[in-house]
Amino acid sequence: MVELMDMAEPASKSVRQVAGIPSVTMPELELTILMPCLNEAETLAVCIAKAQTFLGRAQIAGEVLIADNGSTDNSQHIAEAGGARVIDVPMRGYGAALRAGIAAARGRYIVMGDADDSYNFERLDAFLKRLRAGDDLVMGNRFRGGIEAGAMPFLHRYLGNPVLSWLGRLFFRTPLRDFHCGIRGFSRGAIAKLDLRTTGMEFASEMVVRATLVGLKISEVPTTLSKDGRSRPPHLRTWRDGWRHLRFLLLYSPRWLFFYPGASLVAAGTVLSGLLFWGPIRIAGISFEIRTMLVACTCLIVGIQGVCFATIARGFAEDLNLLPPSPRYGRIIEAFTLERLVFGGAAIFLAGIAGLVTAVVRWGEVHFGSLDVSGLLGMVALSTTAITVGAQLIFTGFLAGLMSIKHSSANVALGGFDGTQ
Repeated sequence: MVELMDMAEPASKSVRQVAGIPSVTMPELELTILMPCLNEAETLAVCIAKAQTFLGRAQIAGEVLIADNGSTDNSQHIAEAGGARVIDVPMRGYGAALRAGIAAARGRYIVMGDADDSYNFERLDAFLKRLRAGDDLVMGNRFRGGIEAGAMPFLHRYLGNPVLSWLGRLFFRTPLRDFHCGIRGFSRGAIAKLDLRTTGMEFASEMVVRATLVGLKISEVPTTLSKDGRSRPPHLRTWRDGWRHLRFLLLYSPRWLFFYPGASLVAAGTVLSGLLFWGPIRIAGISFEIRTMLVACTCLIVGIQGVCFATIARGFAEDLNLLPPSPRYGRIIEAFTLERLVFGGAAIFLAGIAGLVTAVVRWGEVHFGSLDVSGLLGMVALSTTAITVGAQLIFTGFLAGLMSIKHSSANVALGGFDGTQ
């Protein structure tokens, strides 16, 4: 079990956590300035001093909180000497440190930022203004505020951040232009309800995605990015962490990962195989024949699998509370019941068997000698495709039925499948 934070502990004392995230009472302060830390001895003191300066200048009841992730360079002592409160987070990872820090924060609002002196903690006025106005999440925008020469690697500035931010807007319709800015402010209560789970760098993406999906009020303010003050390489790894962000965006969007590609392949495969079933066609001087039909059948098989995966993945994500319930998805599930999928799949499967039998009969009519190979291959291709698609639908139906059992069990616990007591 997680140990509760001792809220009476002086701010200058380090607080130990056993594992995971502590539980705290209602926030006592207006603002917590939160910094995750792993061996930031070179820059931590100046970051804390700037944060303290802001709290004093703005006359805010606040604190500076350091979520230390296993530093071995005296960072904790530096933080305590600077007047910050320190919590020790045994679980490694950027997200793990921030989750623990958010849970331990005493402030109604939290502004989080890296402890490498790349963000100016003396200039948090815009974040606090938007938070006081009622925004749940206030993101910094480095492209609007200004990026110092050498502060952001070329690939991050012109490829990674623009592409990932564009995908975030495409997948989740978030209005943000700088999806992965490291400094952001938010309402502690609103973000705590999101049940954020990731422990690595993708935590930054998870916060924005989950906030967007549940309809939190999100805004963006300009912020500056300076070259960090560390002599060692940053913790961020371009390709590894870029992939982790991309992977997260895809996993949280079954539509774009499975459904849209699958539906496109189904449409293309259906049109091509339908046209080529009656024989070769020529378009713009190019001949399309049996080899193209084999490609079309492959598109059909892969596309159907993608659509099935999208349905299963959406339901699974809702069950785990990763995605909010979707009325559209609910209607699809109601329409495609286990029985309809199984019986429909069985009908397609049997049609494929019938097609194969027909092909064998036609071959037998010439005493299993030579015949129109292209015509026979076309029938065999469609028949084997029908068998594969039918089997996919049958398996999907039973898998969806298996996943729905716990819903039925929950209903029984409440008084029965029909909702009666």
